[in-house]
Amino acid sequence: MTQTTTSQRPRYLIPVDFVRGALMGMAELVPGVSGGTVALVTGIYDELIKSANHVVQGLRALVTGPERGKRFGAELRSVNWWMVVPVLIGMATVVFTVAGVMHDFVANTPEHARGLFFGMVAASLIVPLQMAPARAKGRSPVWDWVIVVVAAVVAFVLTSFAGGQVVENPALPIVFIAAAVAICALVIPGVSGSFFLLAVGLYAPTLQAVDDRNFAYLGVFMLGAIVGLAAFVKLLHYLLNEHRRTTLLAMAGLMLGSLRALWPWQTIGAADGDGAGALLAPTEPILWPVLLAVLGAVIVLALLGAEKLLQRRETQPAGN
Repeated sequence: MTQTTTSQRPRYLIPVDFVRGALMGMAELVPGVSGGTVALVTGIYDELIKSANHVVQGLRALVTGPERGKRFGAELRSVNWWMVVPVLIGMATVVFTVAGVMHDFVANTPEHARGLFFGMVAASLIVPLQMAPARAKGRSPVWDWVIVVVAAVVAFVLTSFAGGQVVENPALPIVFIAAAVAICALVIPGVSGSFFLLAVGLYAPTLQAVDDRNFAYLGVFMLGAIVGLAAFVKLLHYLLNEHRRTTLLAMAGLMLGSLRALWPWQTIGAADGDGAGALLAPTEPILWPVLLAVLGAVIVLALLGAEKLLQRRETQPAGN
């Protein structure tokens, strides 16, 4: 998907970017759904990774090498702040206002919740496939299938292992480390940061900390997330630029495998913080999970259609 540059980005997109951030924040509250997937669907994934890389490079320039201030300022000026700030505000707004509601929805009606998000992620599979550049001449299509299948198997197996019990009063160093890993999962489509927290028993405590405004816990969590992002985003930026097709195919595979966590019919597990449940054949309730899965797919397709309309408006010559 094409992206506008920082200087070209129309200001009317600020509320649109706020909504994009809100959707990402909502996704990260649900085990099995990745905020990175939402960023892909809404067309801002590349620009977010690029901007995050500029921030990381700027911070590194500030502590190493000559002309630190000049290099730091140059990197920050390259960040697409007109997009990044509304997205972050949208994410924070949702996380701090609907964390409790979202947790109740997932815990009290797990089949309905998983059905909705199953449909959303399944429909989202077309996004990385559309974004992938054409296969290089002489490259066998078998290699592409291998990448997708291996990534899908990895995601399927990892989500199956999410059987951690809830950790009561977790030590802050553990929170720091978990946040550093979870933030890496957040930026990879198909890998859910919240599901990782669920696997290590910190999903419920983290949502509770948000709901209770436990700023000591949240401060340590944010610090860990910043450190994890700084360590990971440069690698991801490199992969998207130098090995784009392979990286996007791997993302598609991860999204496919992550559907295991969102299969509506499971034994008691992921919804209430006890880890992944065993997969079951469809059983009551059936109608609403299926209808919500269809609704989720329709929502994603509508978002994709809206994104294409916005792109046409952004690229249309002035006065037309």
